Amino acid sequence: MESWLFLIGILLIAIWGKNQSLIVATAVVLIIKAIPNTDKLFQLVEKQGINWGVTIISVAILIPIATGKISFQDLLNSFKSPVGWIAVFCGILVSILSARGVGFLAVSPEVTVALVFGTILGVVLLKGIAAGPIIASGIAFCIIQLLNIKI
Repeated sequence: MESWLFLIGILLIAIWGKNQSLIVATAVVLIIKAIPNTDKLFQLVEKQGINWGVTIISVAILIPIATGKISFQDLLNSFKSPVGWIAVFCGILVSILSARGVGFLAVSPEVTVALVFGTILGVVLLKGIAAGPIIASGIAFCIIQLLNIKI
């Protein structure tokens, strides 16, 4: 019963914060939870869900290349500015930090609860977005602002 209350609480917070992604995610989990014998589905999503999400985000990032909105020349031009180099650096940094984070979670799984709670707070209260590649651009933006570089 505790898990139901916890999820309903998250749903209410998401509704209060008007966060569509979290509303949909919580509603989907509640619906799956209401279906009998979904333990294997939960285990599968828990184990593979992050990979699926990263894959979907990667597809979305690659679409502008497929449609021709971003060309190889755009990539080359990005290396001609400090903004481009900072973005590349932040992409590398986030991938390294993410790898370390996955290792950390493997040895300290109890941290997951705090991470989930922090993500929910950031998404709902601070209008953040729970997504990895976007973090890289956010870090890049912060560094660019700190260095006072024109975008």
